[in-house]
Amino acid sequence: MSQPALSGAIAALEENLGTQLVERTTRKVLLTASGERVARHAQRVLAAMDDLVEEAAAARRPFTGTVKLGVIPTLAPYLLPALLRPLKKRFPELDLFVHEEQTAVLLEGIGSGRLDVGLLALPSGAQGLDEVPLYDEDFLLVAPEHTLPPGNGPVPRAVLKEHEILLLEEGHCLRDQALDVCAEVGAGDSGATRAASLSTLVQLVAGGIGVTLLPETAVAVDARPGSGLEARRFAGVAPSRRIGLAYRASSARAEEFAGLAAAMREAVTAAGLPVRLSDAAKPAGHGGETSRLGRGS
Repeated sequence: MSQPALSGAIAALEENLGTQLVERTTRKVLLTASGERVARHAQRVLAAMDDLVEEAAAARRPFTGTVKLGVIPTLAPYLLPALLRPLKKRFPELDLFVHEEQTAVLLEGIGSGRLDVGLLALPSGAQGLDEVPLYDEDFLLVAPEHTLPPGNGPVPRAVLKEHEILLLEEGHCLRDQALDVCAEVGAGDSGATRAASLSTLVQLVAGGIGVTLLPETAVAVDARPGSGLEARRFAGVAPSRRIGLAYRASSARAEEFAGLAAAMREAVTAAGLPVRLSDAAKPAGHGGETSRLGRGS
């Protein structure tokens, strides 16, 4: 666009909006306060137009364009390394933008359209979502070495009553899941010490403050041999969580996202993560299968 045409367009916009958008001098042009606000709105409008074009293109040609993926913090460091490279290799024209967010914020993002899909614990309890289970993983008890009963075998859940139990802060679904396990044996959270991440939680345990429950994929990273910690399975039916991919059932890309979930399952299998694959032949939908802990939100 030529400079005179641009000046004319801006002048016409100012007249239509009834406000001055720019300050003009012989040497420079500055946005007014109104101009800055209008510019921000214009950026959002342009972004929405880009999304519209991408949505239409994706409908014509699946696995292209942008997918905004939300991941809960207790999954991101342990699952993403197994997913990102295989997905990029399989879908080279698909751009994944990753957002690490707690469950409630992630679900709000999917519902509002800010996010396309989310990796989280199922069932989410949110309405209007399709939920495709990917895998189940057990929770292990992690404690400082020589703290738990001798041997390497499973421990009864009642051992939780003998120790200070460290949990994540409010807002993490893993906190709720751990509390469910504790409630089964009458153990509780004193609330004296809480952590914002699993890595911090593990360091607190290593410092001798207490014990905690970790999903097995995190144990392989944060409590591996040589860390000064021991990880033990629980006797009987192990407490576990179900991980899956959620997306709006009304999305024009729902079929594509189901295919993305299938590719994620294959990547998890190839990576050899310590998990059990779930039956994901069909999306679970709202009110689908529950985890052994009874809630995943």
